[in-house]
Amino acid sequence: MIDDQFFEHARTRISKAMLAIAAVGLIGASAWRGWTYGAGFALGAAVSWLNFRWIKQIVDALGDSRPPKKRVAILAGLRYALLGGGSYVILRYSSINLIAAMVGLFVSVAAVIIEICFELVYARND
Repeated sequence: MIDDQFFEHARTRISKAMLAIAAVGLIGASAWRGWTYGAGFALGAAVSWLNFRWIKQIVDALGDSRPPKKRVAILAGLRYALLGGGSYVILRYSSINLIAAMVGLFVSVAAVIIEICFELVYARND
């Protein structure tokens, strides 16, 4: 049986990896294409971090012994509406680059892949 501390350490590593990837991506995008790409990447990375937190809250609510509240399901659906609305506003009214913002959305995915590689290399023998 894997304990909760194991998962907490993994979540902490993922959060640190997200911060590092976001910082490197912001600097790289700004240096490569200017402030509009840097701002877009930063915005996408911020939404990615927020989505990661929301998913963690949903998982915590589902893992609880009590039945999940309807509010959890509603918030899970609303996050996609928020993402779509934010993308529309960026595309329509902002000079921030939409492609860079979409690339920034993959910050949490990259951090999870790094965590998977970490776990494969340093797997525990139980």
